[in-house]
Amino acid sequence: DSFLVLSFQTPLKKTNALIAQMGITFVNAYVPSALCCPSRASILTGKYPHNHHVVNNTLEGNCSSKLWQKIQEPYTFPALLKAMCGYQTFFAGKYLNEYGAEDAGGVGHVPPGWSFWYALEKNSKYYNYTLSVNGKARRHGENYSVDYLTDVLANMSLDFLEYKSNFEPFFMMIATPAPHSPWTPAPQYTKSFQNVSAPRNSNFNIHGKNKHWLIRQAKTPMSNSSIQFLDDAYRKRWQTLLSVDDLIEKLVKKLEMNGELDNTYIFYTSDNGFHTGQFSLPIDKRQLYEFDIKVPLLVRGPGIKPNQTNKMLVANIDLGPTILDIAGYDLNKTQMDGMSLLPLLRGDKNVTWRSDFLVEYQGEGYNGSDPTCPGLGPGVTHCFPDCVCEDSYNNTYACVRTLSASWDLQYCEFDDREVFVEVYNLTADPHQINNIAKTIDQEILEKMNYRLMMLQSCSGATCRTPGVFDPG
Repeated sequence: DSFLVLSFQTPLKKTNALIAQMGITFVNAYVPSALCCPSRASILTGKYPHNHHVVNNTLEGNCSSKLWQKIQEPYTFPALLKAMCGYQTFFAGKYLNEYGAEDAGGVGHVPPGWSFWYALEKNSKYYNYTLSVNGKARRHGENYSVDYLTDVLANMSLDFLEYKSNFEPFFMMIATPAPHSPWTPAPQYTKSFQNVSAPRNSNFNIHGKNKHWLIRQAKTPMSNSSIQFLDDAYRKRWQTLLSVDDLIEKLVKKLEMNGELDNTYIFYTSDNGFHTGQFSLPIDKRQLYEFDIKVPLLVRGPGIKPNQTNKMLVANIDLGPTILDIAGYDLNKTQMDGMSLLPLLRGDKNVTWRSDFLVEYQGEGYNGSDPTCPGLGPGVTHCFPDCVCEDSYNNTYACVRTLSASWDLQYCEFDDREVFVEVYNLTADPHQINNIAKTIDQEILEKMNYRLMMLQSCSGATCRTPGVFDPG
């Protein structure tokens, strides 16, 4: 959601033409945690969740909590850009899911590092929301022409570009909630994509055998109502993206008019993927599979040749270091776990790059049981009408995702009583249907297990040490 989701047959025609075709597409871009708040925290801090300690979307999970504000916020990359590099900084859109919570300072709290602050209170909305405008609450209603959030964000962004100072460099972060639920499209787009439905890949609506119990509990085949619901959600998500596509076009045109386009880097990405029916899970994210952890990443800007694709393994923890690197800040002064993408953007020839990274998630859920689904026992949450639950207390896992010249693997361990293990060879099985934990070479398992322990305790430079399958 939020920074957007891109599928191969894309509703984002203008974005594709103005960013992808004018720059570079990273085809292997990932998030270490497929959930809004931990993922956004990783983007802002350049750190893995075990280092920024935002583990889920709740205040208790450190999402926009007082602790986050005190320990992490002062060291986000925008804070460094403003304080150390003299940038004027602009934020508009969804910040963190619990932003504006009474217990955490309300909308009066403006995080350090932002010269202009237009942040949505709490989670995704399109109408009837409150914005913190530099710390003052501004209510919006449901009149399309003045309140539709994607368009409001576009207009605020254009205003900033019009009136900002021309004597300081600028950084903008525009975080549209679209295509996050409630998937409310602009009125002119409600009839678009009538014949589009969710992709029917080989893992669609099948039983997730040999998988963690949470995946196994999904009802297969799905009910007709679930299938209709997920197809409908897929369409509406695309419809909401048409307004995002308009926003991108307006921004690029404005930069061009200002004579600033050739001197500006534009990054386009998302905070997580999303599933619609894979392994019979109707809709959500927060699982360890490709469809949830993989995101788009498109970049255009100075020194980037047009129409390129890059296959290197990159993650959202790399965005902060990259932007600081562009601004000329010494990355050794930060505590960031990610790496600067600048050498890849410039097309440097002899770049040594990572062959793996860490995926980690701490399940949401509470110790009580869901009254509508008593059969599933305690700890489940986000349950659908037919008692298919999307998360649970012990849906807590960590994975090494490896991509090298010779290997395309994922190794995962669950922190539960069965210490369940899932391993996939994505070369042979791109849709992750067959868990090969029981049949893979024991030596590889041991190496991956050791690497996982290393990454789970890494910090800063130790997160960038060579993986099991790095050359040499």
